[in-house]
Amino acid sequence: MHYAARLEDALDKRVAGALRGRGWTVRVEPYPGYGTPRWIRVLARTVLAAPEVPDEELPGTGAAQAGGDWHGPEAPAVRPWRGFLVAPVAGAHVEVRVGSTVHRLVTDRGGYLDQVVATDLAPGWHVIELRSQDGSTALAPVQVVDPAVRTGIVSDVDDTVVITRLPRPMIAAWNAFVRHENAREAVPGMPELFARLLADSPSLPVLYLSTGAWNAAPAVGRFLHRHRYPPGTLLMTDWGPTNTGWFRSGRRHKVAQLHRLFTEFPDIRWVLVGDDGQHDPEIYAGAARRFPSHVRAILLRQLTFAEHVLSTGTPGPTVGGVQAERAAAAEHVLVLQGPDGHALVRQVETADLHLR
Repeated sequence: MHYAARLEDALDKRVAGALRGRGWTVRVEPYPGYGTPRWIRVLARTVLAAPEVPDEELPGTGAAQAGGDWHGPEAPAVRPWRGFLVAPVAGAHVEVRVGSTVHRLVTDRGGYLDQVVATDLAPGWHVIELRSQDGSTALAPVQVVDPAVRTGIVSDVDDTVVITRLPRPMIAAWNAFVRHENAREAVPGMPELFARLLADSPSLPVLYLSTGAWNAAPAVGRFLHRHRYPPGTLLMTDWGPTNTGWFRSGRRHKVAQLHRLFTEFPDIRWVLVGDDGQHDPEIYAGAARRFPSHVRAILLRQLTFAEHVLSTGTPGPTVGGVQAERAAAAEHVLVLQGPDGHALVRQVETADLHLR
């Protein structure tokens, strides 16, 4: 294990011990999951919280709003940095109740739960219960994909559905830790684009694939719900040290998650939605080259001049990005581009793209 990971583990253990001594208890922060009638992928995290803090006021409240037909009270908007001030609990025992069946699982070194359990569920959205070893419970929505479905949507988040103007790490940290989440703006027309894509089949699976930290998932969930994006599963990452280095690779995270979806759903062809900054064109084109039977179309939002400068340090798409877009088209994968969702809706209409 990399020494940075050992250092993080030692620090987390020391902090957890001190907070436990003050009476803090283990809570479960639920994330929307997905699966098939035979299995589901359970996503959650265990954290410590003071006993006087009710579950609905935890920093993690809100991630579940990204999934299913949310009928609960909307969690209040907060500054995103609050979600990073948590003490994870490694090796915590969590009971996952799916219907009448209980699965007993254990979190990893970061307090995360990412495991597949056997189920017998009908297609559609379901709610599962997660109970911590201290008795705290949380509910997580899970989308069960109909085996007859042949199309799904995977979408990037930053600069695709939300305007973040993500620049170099220092300003990115400003957006992540300081800027109030109510100040975040939806990319114009993008909710309408998703509505158009799902018009023929509203129950198609939707997943939001981001290089953002899981700590930001609650803010992302609230944002998606507030701006009427379709419900879906969040696939985010951990910014902390790994067994091999200081930080995880966001690009590898996206590639690995796409490959996993292609394997788990071999009969589904995916519409990949992203932007032409950073790595989306290369990642999506690589998926189209390696797995052409799994990619139905690639939709890219074109960043503005200023957004390109902030995102990549260049005034326009990188050479690699342009080449990637051409490579995807060469694989007979439909590639549509536009400066916002409204333009992409027109492109979708012109291409007569219908998802069923």
